[in-house]
Amino acid sequence: MDDSEPDRKRLREEEDVQRQPSGDPSEDEDYVPYVPVKQRKQQMLQKLLQMRRKGTAEEEQKDSGSEHRGDEDDIPLGPQSNVSLLDQHQHLKEKAEARKESAKEKQLKEEEKILESVAEGRALMSVKEMAKGITYDDPIKTSWKPPRSVLSMSEARHDRVRKKYHILVEGEGIPPPIKSFREMKFPAAVLRGLKKKGIHHPTPIQIQGIPTILSGRDMIGIAFTGSGKTLVFTLPVIMFCLEQEKRLPFSKREGPYGLIICPSVRDGGVPGRGASAGGGGGRDVGLGAVPAPLGVGQTRGAFCLPQRELARQTHGILEYYCRLLQEENSPPLRCALCIGGMSVKEQMETIRHGVHMMVATPGRLMDLLQKKMVSLDICRYLALDEADRMIDMGFEGDIRTIFSYFKGQRQTLLFSATMPKKIQNFAKSALVKPVTINVGRAGAASLDVIQEVEYVKEEAKMVYLLECLQKTPPPVLIFAEKKADVDAIHEYLLLKGVEAVAIHGGKDQEERTKAIEAFRDGKKDVLVATDVASKGLDFPAIQHVINYDMPEEIENYVHRIGRTGRSGNTGIATTFINKACDESVLMDLKALLLEAKQKVPPVLQVLHCGDESMLDIGGERGCAFCGGLGHRITDCPKLEAMQTKQVSNIGRKDYLAHSSMDF
Repeated sequence: MDDSEPDRKRLREEEDVQRQPSGDPSEDEDYVPYVPVKQRKQQMLQKLLQMRRKGTAEEEQKDSGSEHRGDEDDIPLGPQSNVSLLDQHQHLKEKAEARKESAKEKQLKEEEKILESVAEGRALMSVKEMAKGITYDDPIKTSWKPPRSVLSMSEARHDRVRKKYHILVEGEGIPPPIKSFREMKFPAAVLRGLKKKGIHHPTPIQIQGIPTILSGRDMIGIAFTGSGKTLVFTLPVIMFCLEQEKRLPFSKREGPYGLIICPSVRDGGVPGRGASAGGGGGRDVGLGAVPAPLGVGQTRGAFCLPQRELARQTHGILEYYCRLLQEENSPPLRCALCIGGMSVKEQMETIRHGVHMMVATPGRLMDLLQKKMVSLDICRYLALDEADRMIDMGFEGDIRTIFSYFKGQRQTLLFSATMPKKIQNFAKSALVKPVTINVGRAGAASLDVIQEVEYVKEEAKMVYLLECLQKTPPPVLIFAEKKADVDAIHEYLLLKGVEAVAIHGGKDQEERTKAIEAFRDGKKDVLVATDVASKGLDFPAIQHVINYDMPEEIENYVHRIGRTGRSGNTGIATTFINKACDESVLMDLKALLLEAKQKVPPVLQVLHCGDESMLDIGGERGCAFCGGLGHRITDCPKLEAMQTKQVSNIGRKDYLAHSSMDF
């Protein structure tokens, strides 16, 4: 019994040990250690205190930590793990485009400021009209109406016709285009005269332009050279004058009813730049512009050369159709030519009998108006040929003076091959609800001209000129910038046995007239000229134009090459360039060749003007001041030269007014 008692005690102890917890929570997952109440209360208070401190810290961070957060945002972050490389590339590309757009906007704002600074503040109106606040709301009414067959067509049909002939129009209530002279209601005599000249169908500018003018609308006509602009404003004025003569015959000293003004062309101004060192000073008869101020060591030369040949040509067209009408028993229509170099007595002989139409240059017209030899009391039709030249730098004051002699509303027409947007906007101030008709871009070269640009050294020009003359049969027209070069080329060609004549501002009117007539009649094969022959003169048979040198302005280049490729015929224009040419003009030439899809020589291909994408911003390509395609107005050499001249002229005695005509 003694032995079994310790065994039982030992067994009970082992059972008690098994019942007791081991102290290891891993052994019993349900075991929760006992924490005294005092200790639990202290732990709860500590937890609440920590939560309060955390909330206070967050509020302080919101109030005072925003500025620190801005600095942290500027720190560039590396690529995020959840953004792909493609997304990163797209994001960077969009940021670059945004920066580029802002640069374009900056360029446009700068150009707008420049245009505002050079824009003419006053409208192109007479001083009397501006002083009295005279404005006209409606165009002049005429008796002409389009045929019923044309009026019955839908506007969509008219738009298809315009699209077919690449006619761009702007304005309100645009008259419909008419595709035949017969439907324009011209008399049979005029139709026969057109056929004799080989004109069977109207050109695009005539399809839209003639109905617009016959409807009495003011108009801006822009078309490449040789497109038939002259007929657009000559045929309607004949019809208007014929109607007036039938209603009430013109009496003595009455008229004109229609006035056509041809510009004067700047032809140099300093010796060595195309002006003669001699010649009369001051205001020449028939010369509308005030001579420019002279520099040190310069002499007063033939600064402005009236484009009398263009005026003569326009007058000849009017005389041709008036004569045909008279042969068909229509009332006789008289047309006066008022230009410098002609006797005033001879011109007044026509005016005394009453004149229906007048073709004039600004200077001679102003002289006759101031001497009261001519009256514009009944004049209701005014056409400005090469209008951009007359408005641009020099003749705008003359036009205002001429406008002041009108006694009532007039129909005003502006025509040119090159008319920058700046000139168009300014010219519209003189018009009433104008219609703008554009056949091709303003200042674009004719697509009928094959343009060949060749690099020729200065000393090799004369010899290479003979080789170029072999490209086509005569007649050939050669242009040079300086009068001295014209004389040298003329003399060289005569020595080589070439039948040649020359015209420039140093020759008198009689010499120039004889030279042009001999060339036009085929008696001479080559005509050498300065830019006096580049504007408006029509030599239909010319197949080749040679530019002995590149003109200083791209506008003059367009006018020069426009002497060939006229009336749908194909012509060739060869231009000599070298290192002496201004790079800005060469950039314009390169852009002009690319636009016309012509071959660009290697010497021009290497020229670049920085970011070429900036040339097309603002919805208009190139320069808004001069029309050049190779630069913007911020880099315009013509504008820079004008501003430099204005600054240098300040304070000079010869820059002051000489008479009342200079104000």
